[in-house]
Amino acid sequence: MTTPEGNAGGRFAEFGPPRRVEGGLRARSTRGAIGQSWWSRRFLEVLESFALGTRLTRGRAYARRGQVLRLDIAPGLVTAAVQGSRPDPYPVRIELAAHPAEVWARIEAELAGQAFFSARLLAGDLPAELEELFAAAGAPLFPSIVDELTQRCGCPDFAVPCKHLAATFYLLAEAFDADPFQLLHWRGRSREELLDRLRTLRAAAGATATSEPVTGGADVAMARSGPARGDGPATGGSTPTAGSAPTRRPTAAGAARVLGALPTASPADPVDRFWVAPVPVPDRPPTLVTAPDLLLRQLGPPGPAIGGPGLVERLRRAYRDLGRPRSDRATTAAPAAATPERSRSARSKPTPSEPPHEAGVRQQHHGADRAGQPPGQHSHRRQ
Repeated sequence: MTTPEGNAGGRFAEFGPPRRVEGGLRARSTRGAIGQSWWSRRFLEVLESFALGTRLTRGRAYARRGQVLRLDIAPGLVTAAVQGSRPDPYPVRIELAAHPAEVWARIEAELAGQAFFSARLLAGDLPAELEELFAAAGAPLFPSIVDELTQRCGCPDFAVPCKHLAATFYLLAEAFDADPFQLLHWRGRSREELLDRLRTLRAAAGATATSEPVTGGADVAMARSGPARGDGPATGGSTPTAGSAPTRRPTAAGAARVLGALPTASPADPVDRFWVAPVPVPDRPPTLVTAPDLLLRQLGPPGPAIGGPGLVERLRRAYRDLGRPRSDRATTAAPAAATPERSRSARSKPTPSEPPHEAGVRQQHHGADRAGQPPGQHSHRRQ
């Protein structure tokens, strides 16, 4: 709870406007919600789930005006100084129990055992799956109930949280945005301690995996099935007793167990053959033979506004023509132009729906055009 300190008789002075300060910690968010990363938003969501949402909003203006003068994060403890309406700033304390060393040992073993977590943490990022890993280890990353948080402020306001505590929560969330390891530090592990521990565990795991070289398939078979009957005890193991399972010979774990039967190259080979392809590379990559109109079939029929099914049919013929070799397209080009005699006979030949006398008149007009005379004069001289 918020504990009143100082002059209780002047408690109503807190309802006035806060004093303006210079150089305070101002929230980067000027409007809307505060918190950009998933872990800072999750932290505020947890606080709101404790029915603190309406009370938290009271401190949002304080956080954006820069009323928080100082914010320090230590294992299990957050301290701050918030300027209110009184001359002296109010001391703020937020306590959350840090995880003990044995719990962190389990968490670090899980993190080091998965390269995904180690890579993300070494890059300065917290993967979203980290919350599940902490929960599986019996050590939640965020507070589970409101009673896990101890909130204290020196103001005379009995509300929990008061606006000074709420402003501290908002700036704490933005501190988690700037450095996600501050959240883990609050829980008991600093960035340097955690990363050093992960490097040590991963180096030890790598040394254990390569301490005994796997020379061939016989060792792998021995590791899987144990020593044969009549043989002595396996190296590094104990003599099997009646009713006990055969002692398995310790070998390298993981991929070495699967790849042990493959021939191993000399140490100099990888350097000498780094740019050499392990298998012959073809001169040109293989191509997939497809129908020229495959794309048209995938697109479906166009709308009537751009041509409808008729457009697809015209494009299909064009695609097929373009897909044929150039020599084939040359042989199937349009027929040569008709000769003049054939053209004249075609023009003079009456169409099925044209009477014979109209065809004769059309032929006279054509002859007059060739002579450079109007059709009418030519007909007049013939009469």
